[in-house]
Amino acid sequence: MAEPPPVLQAEKLQRSSSKSPSRSPPAKEQENFQQTQADIVAHQAETIIEAEDDSEDAGYETEAESRASTSISPSVRDYEFEHGRRYHKFREGRYQFPNDESEQAREDMKHAMVVNLCGGKLHYAPLNYPQNILDIGTGTGIWAIDVGDEYPGAQVLGIDLSPIQPVWVPPNVKFMVDDAEAPWLHPPNAFDFVHIRHMNSSIKNWPRLLTQAYNHIQPGGWIELQELQFIVKCDDGTMKDDYGVENFLRFVKEGLAVFGVDLLSVTGNAQRLRDAGFVNVEEKVFKIPLGIWPKNKTMKLIGLYLRSVIYDGLQGIALGPFTRGLKWTPEAVEVFLVGVRKSLMNASTHSYLPFHVVYGQKPVESPDDH
Repeated sequence: MAEPPPVLQAEKLQRSSSKSPSRSPPAKEQENFQQTQADIVAHQAETIIEAEDDSEDAGYETEAESRASTSISPSVRDYEFEHGRRYHKFREGRYQFPNDESEQAREDMKHAMVVNLCGGKLHYAPLNYPQNILDIGTGTGIWAIDVGDEYPGAQVLGIDLSPIQPVWVPPNVKFMVDDAEAPWLHPPNAFDFVHIRHMNSSIKNWPRLLTQAYNHIQPGGWIELQELQFIVKCDDGTMKDDYGVENFLRFVKEGLAVFGVDLLSVTGNAQRLRDAGFVNVEEKVFKIPLGIWPKNKTMKLIGLYLRSVIYDGLQGIALGPFTRGLKWTPEAVEVFLVGVRKSLMNASTHSYLPFHVVYGQKPVESPDDH
């Protein structure tokens, strides 16, 4: 029997994980079980992920597991269409990836992947009753909405080049179309937390962006960056030299470099925060498995999310960098992606992508804004 597409597997896995057992365990036992699973995932994500004995990639099942902001000008709701995909029109060309419905579903899946990886945490910075939160590159707004629910006393602002956020949101959350790399119009010291996630493939000038963030965070406030490092790694020698995913990411990196984007710049984020003036800088590096090869069920789910995110997004990820940057034809892109899809579905390759979380604090007694 043919295996269902990854996105259907992910949906199936989510449904089966949410099924109620015929006899629910006591609340304390369930809480202890969930904490144990979170501890196992946290340990493996930072050390070695234990692989499943069976490498066959079969259909996977488990029992384990307002107000609208109307401040957007009609002109920024225009879109650009290319090769059958929809792109943002505001500051056209700044972001090389689509913003259509399939891409939005992929963004929400990335959010679920990270939340599962981090044991339900939306951030690691030690916030203390934040009042004003800025989410840069908010995308579908899912993180901003969740953090607005977690901190109902805070005002949350999500900004993005695309007006794709939902209309009905918590009363303390709003969205604006804005370019984070343009001069910020907010007053100095306006925010006590700035959040940036999955922007490594978009930002051209990280030092300038982080300096602007520093100037607009109040003394004692925090900034946090959460980014995938787009390089596949393997700890047990199961990844071969001709691994299709590795070749794919190499071409994406080369295509984005044409537009001044360094796909692997994530490794310098901790030092960039220090250079911008932040103190108490901490970095955590996790391993996100690519595929359902881990033995631990939560790790397996996280790996399925990542595989689905890449599999479902192959065309959208490739078209901009490959056709605009590397001057490939759309037909050549599609032919190349056939082999990449096959390598993604091979669970005998125990590959993973590093995920970097870096956070830092603006000094309580800060020097003059720079």
